[in-house]
Amino acid sequence: MGASLTAVPKPLTALFVDCDSYFASVEQHLDPALRGRPVGVAPVMAESSCCIAASYEAKAFGVKTGTRISDARVMCPGIAIVESKPPEYIRYHHRIIEAVEDCIHVEAVLSIDEMWAWLPYNLREPATVEGIGRRIKETVARDVSPFIKVSVGAGPNRFLAKTASKMKKPDGLFVIEEKDLPQIIHPLKLRDLNGIARSMETRLHAAGVHTVAELCAASKPVLHRVWGGVLGDRLWHLLRGEEIPDLVSARKTIGHSHVLPPDSRHPDKAWPILCKLLHKACERLRSHELLAGSLTMNLVFLRSDPWAAEVRAGETDSTLAIMRMLDRLWRSRPEPSRPILQVGVVLSRLCEKTNHTPSLFETVAETMASFDNEKQKRLDETIDKLRARYGRKVVYFGGIQESRESAPMRISFNHVPNVEVERD
Repeated sequence: MGASLTAVPKPLTALFVDCDSYFASVEQHLDPALRGRPVGVAPVMAESSCCIAASYEAKAFGVKTGTRISDARVMCPGIAIVESKPPEYIRYHHRIIEAVEDCIHVEAVLSIDEMWAWLPYNLREPATVEGIGRRIKETVARDVSPFIKVSVGAGPNRFLAKTASKMKKPDGLFVIEEKDLPQIIHPLKLRDLNGIARSMETRLHAAGVHTVAELCAASKPVLHRVWGGVLGDRLWHLLRGEEIPDLVSARKTIGHSHVLPPDSRHPDKAWPILCKLLHKACERLRSHELLAGSLTMNLVFLRSDPWAAEVRAGETDSTLAIMRMLDRLWRSRPEPSRPILQVGVVLSRLCEKTNHTPSLFETVAETMASFDNEKQKRLDETIDKLRARYGRKVVYFGGIQESRESAPMRISFNHVPNVEVERD
């Protein structure tokens, strides 16, 4: 294979910004006593919980996302464990976006700590792109915090720009040019590439692909077989610096889960928190103008096997109707007195409101219920508006009364809550 995977030169088109150890960096910015120290961020202050973020000082000891808190203390004596502050992370997230926007337009925000920008035709020379990257880093340090670092990468497509952003972490700046492919990425490990997790790595090994060099040399049919479809074809093209349209995927589920602190593990304390999670999920369901036809409740018991159950019904977005479904599942759980470590709800069998077709064989009871549904719809709309404007404490269903200080805001990888809407 020559110095390039393809003979057609491809310009730099994408710039990627990735915050370094973002949650931990915000904590170090907020508390000067944490600067330069190993820091682990936990969702709740319990030894059985796990780190959702670790500073680079902690990573040097092997602490990473998913490390149990009690294990982190053994691996890294003196580590500071702090409880997560999602509202602060969201606040600084928006400030970082503003700082990047001062340097180049942000095409899309991908998560709480990642965003990318499309490079205009007149800003694609490598020296120009590196200048933009340096300006972004300087602007974040000046306008946000010198303790919140970002790594910037650029490449012929977004996949390679993201890869470049991780090649010189932390506080890195790296550009992958088409002329340097594929050798420039050969030193990486398979799991350094976006889209390759443990299970996919195992499948690649089974196909005889153990290194990134072998991945780049693999034929399109081989990658198609490994991925079981077009995702393998897409990776083959992306590795060669080609730009291809994003796949349009429909939202399949909406859910929330929460690890319970020790004082909330009794079922009487866990139930209101579960209701609160469902209330949040129903709000998101309505915000996306979707209906759900299935509810799954997940419980992880203390010193026992986890348990999950599903109930299906006619598609709805009514909080009250779905709460009744949750109540049925809750009453059917095994060993009702056993302490609960984690609770979760998942809404699935989603469909768009505008594409929903009601049953043609509606029973008399369902016809009568439709009048109540209209009342519930108006109730949900009113509650959503009040909570969006004044915060979640202003009005709520009675079932979550005891959970008002529990189940705080969480931030998923692909959903950044709105600070105003998510206020507790």
